[in-house]
Amino acid sequence: MTAELRRFGPPPSLDEIEELAHRIFAALPQIFTARCQGLAIRVLDFADDATLTEMGIESAFELAGLYRGAPLPTRGVADVTQHLDMVFLYRRALLDWWAEDAMDFEELVRHVLIHEIGHHFGFSDADMERIEGEAH
Repeated sequence: MTAELRRFGPPPSLDEIEELAHRIFAALPQIFTARCQGLAIRVLDFADDATLTEMGIESAFELAGLYRGAPLPTRGVADVTQHLDMVFLYRRALLDWWAEDAMDFEELVRHVLIHEIGHHFGFSDADMERIEGEAH
């Protein structure tokens, strides 16, 4: 008996991952997303050199996601946001992580998205694990 071969297509594009991330975000618990007003999600192949240097990261494959903006716990009531709050997802690092792990790609994107948004709120790792559990 011959085992049926899995079919592999091309890796997801930047646009496909961004659409997936928005779909995942929309399915997250409302208690989590309600506080994300104005948060943008952007997908790039890699973090830029300035970001990697700032974070002390040597290989762009080591950074799968990043939150940029003023974390809510440090903002005052009178603060005016100068920059749009954004979560960056880095496609090539995500694909590399996926290739090394047994995790489903959608689960991986969900994990990174929740983790990065969690930084926005100052959540603990335990809080983020609980949210990941509720996100299904």
